[in-house]
Amino acid sequence: MENIYADDWESESDHEGFRWQRTRLLRRLGGELLGGSLYLMPPGQKSFPYHLHHANEELLLVVEGEVILRTPAGERAMAKGDVELFVRGRTGAHQVINRSDADARFIMFSSMVAPEIAEYPDSGNVGVFAPGSDDDGLRKFLDGAAERDYYQGE
Repeated sequence: MENIYADDWESESDHEGFRWQRTRLLRRLGGELLGGSLYLMPPGQKSFPYHLHHANEELLLVVEGEVILRTPAGERAMAKGDVELFVRGRTGAHQVINRSDADARFIMFSSMVAPEIAEYPDSGNVGVFAPGSDDDGLRKFLDGAAERDYYQGE
């Protein structure tokens, strides 16, 4: 059993502007097809760069505090108990921002379809992810403008 108010964090991001702590709740509970990560994000920080997924849907549940949700429709405030679904593709682009004066706690649920491709509209980058152990899984971030002919180098 896990508790969303415990402070038992597994990992953290210390990249300036994107600081948070995370626990992969559903992985701890044995989830395979459904993921869910609990985040604690301090004031002035963002969850991740603005992005979208091609393989997975995500659902945001605000547990504590207030956040700003950025989507293709613009920005809007979300508070404790608010939820939002992010579908696959460009209409599901999203970013969670904490502009409040207090920590925000939220859960991001996700289907766990692999491989996954993510796009980052602000930078034009593309992320490509395929399962495997830490040593043999694929995790690449690429310049989305870099293209090659299908047969180049073959």
